[in-house]
Amino acid sequence: MSVSTASRPTAAAPAPLDLRRSSLPLRRRLVDNLSKVLMSLTLLVALVPLGLVVYYVIAKGGSIISWDFLVDDIPRSARRAGGGMGPAVVGTLVTTGTAALMAVPLGVLGAIYLNEYGKQRPLAKFIRTMADVMTGVPSIVMGLFILVVWVLTVKEKSAFAGALALACLMLPVIIRSTEEMLRLVPDELRQASAALGARRWKTTVSVVLPAAISGIVSGVMLAIARAAGETAPIVVVVGITYETNWSLFGLNTALPAQIFNNATEPYPAAELRAWGAALTLMVIVLLFTVIARLISSRFAIKER
Repeated sequence: MSVSTASRPTAAAPAPLDLRRSSLPLRRRLVDNLSKVLMSLTLLVALVPLGLVVYYVIAKGGSIISWDFLVDDIPRSARRAGGGMGPAVVGTLVTTGTAALMAVPLGVLGAIYLNEYGKQRPLAKFIRTMADVMTGVPSIVMGLFILVVWVLTVKEKSAFAGALALACLMLPVIIRSTEEMLRLVPDELRQASAALGARRWKTTVSVVLPAAISGIVSGVMLAIARAAGETAPIVVVVGITYETNWSLFGLNTALPAQIFNNATEPYPAAELRAWGAALTLMVIVLLFTVIARLISSRFAIKER
């Protein structure tokens, strides 16, 4: 005689898990709150010096910033009031832009080789080691290297020589930061692309790079910001001029060099120009960072 299914005892359904934060043990909630407080305090401590620097630069340099300051020639006498930073603005754009054109393609391609092709081969390990060593080399060493290799050879200081020195400083930063961003791309994306028949270079261009483009742009802008603020290589291999020079060759100047020269003078007019040059440099770096972010976000969305 068969037993009716209606008379069979049914197993009780498991109670749903309570995932609300209030259901956690008291000790875990206290540790979580303490961690949040410590992280917030750490953030505030890090923001204090940054905020003070930005405040003082804006407060001191804002009074002199104008269109005339950005385009006028540098006065030859440090004690004379007025004048501008036109030659230094042009020199900064020319030198840093040329350095970026040299370092960014080489750095990104080098990182692609290290992560996608070289892996743990001896050459790849050697390149990583040298990139790490170059990252910690003082900027004055790069300036002296270009001075011996280029300036003393052609017998001329120029923006091109400064671009070479800045490119040497930017290259290891771009290589290491780009490689780290490429490592974060999941291997499943590469395998899926390969399963569809795409070659490795096609996978790298159409899948890997778009997935890591935001991080790559951040590393590139970090390297450019570092290069734009370097003073020692500019003073050693570029020289000083008081008139605008759009050429890569011939004496030139840059905002970091003018900040250093004017800040060391005891005259109020020179100190004011130094603060104005510092604010101008900050704004230039900020503008290029924002533009690069917008371009990278549009590129990434388009690829996806």
